Amino acid sequence: MKIINHITDIQDELKTVRFKNKTIAFVPTMGNLHQGHLELIKQAGQLADIVVVSIFVNPGQFGPAEDYDSYPRTLQQDIDSMQAYQVDFVFAPDSREIYPEGNLNSTKVSNVDLSSLHCGQSRPIFFTGVATVVAKLFNIILPDVAVFGQKDFQQLTIIRQMVNDLNYPIKIHGVATIREKDGLAMSSRNAYLSPSDRKTAAHIYQILSQLKQRIELGEVNFDQLQMDAGKMLSNNGFDVDYVHIVASDTLLPPIHASNGLVILLAAFLNGTRLIDNIILE
Repeated sequence: MKIINHITDIQDELKTVRFKNKTIAFVPTMGNLHQGHLELIKQAGQLADIVVVSIFVNPGQFGPAEDYDSYPRTLQQDIDSMQAYQVDFVFAPDSREIYPEGNLNSTKVSNVDLSSLHCGQSRPIFFTGVATVVAKLFNIILPDVAVFGQKDFQQLTIIRQMVNDLNYPIKIHGVATIREKDGLAMSSRNAYLSPSDRKTAAHIYQILSQLKQRIELGEVNFDQLQMDAGKMLSNNGFDVDYVHIVASDTLLPPIHASNGLVILLAAFLNGTRLIDNIILE
């Protein structure tokens, strides 16, 4: 495993890889790796000859009142956790390497339609920041396949659309959400939760599962289902951002009640923003 901090160095290494006709799988992360990230890395090793993992806390996706400065940075711990997996290169640039002008990009990548929905309503710069940095990383790494988690379902949908719209020759591989034993989706932000809040957070998956079951039993009044879920969250101490039942391909309200649905949820628990989803095939 080689740790590389500079764009020119990782590009030189990967030129040699491609010259040998080896394929490249790429896992972009912001570090503070947990078992969910490690599952992405594990699957990346099954998809290509060479695995590249990036660790970069991207300032472009954080709003002015969000947690960029306090976001956990655990590079050595992350490197140690990857030792048991097939990781050939760790690309760990600093912000000046990715944004040399110091003021982020004047050129940005944005999907206006998808980015304005759901999380985009309360985090208006988030998905433009994500799409821009992922586009930059794709241009740096030039992978054959890139691996993302389905926990960030809206983000995954936007990346898929970006790859399609901008004609990237990259396959996007989505990995099912990895959960704790009580159902809580693994997330770096779970570390912000107090022991009491950590127990409360498990209600998110329970509520999603109840909604899924009700839909599978034939309920089609999605407005009522969303309201019921919001009330359950509020009753358990959450400050609800949204609960939306949408078509999994468009992220819009479904035309047909039973085909390809996903329930998206975002809520705050004593200041910590948690997101999750559950897919109905």
